[in-house]
Amino acid sequence: MNQKISMSRPSVGEAGRTGDWRSSRPVMRAELCLAAKAGKVTCQLCWLYCPDACITQGMPPEIELEYCKGCGICAEECPAHAIEMVPERAHGVCEMPGGAAR
Repeated sequence: MNQKISMSRPSVGEAGRTGDWRSSRPVMRAELCLAAKAGKVTCQLCWLYCPDACITQGMPPEIELEYCKGCGICAEECPAHAIEMVPERAHGVCEMPGGAAR
């Protein structure tokens, strides 16, 4: 049987690089990821459920932060709890105009 699946890659759209919208970012802990532990492409629920196609399939999957809006769906769907949502201010990169951090 010949099956086709839709595939997309993150890219600049009308809204630009949407990662700037984030208040929390997903952080992957590879030592907990089922794919990384198995050494092959398994699980991949984070990739499957990401509404913005910001996660690549792999061992471990990689998250493209330029387009990740920080919705947290990947962290919620990960059965191994390998993805944690961390506030952007913990990375020191998210500041509002006038110097106030979000």
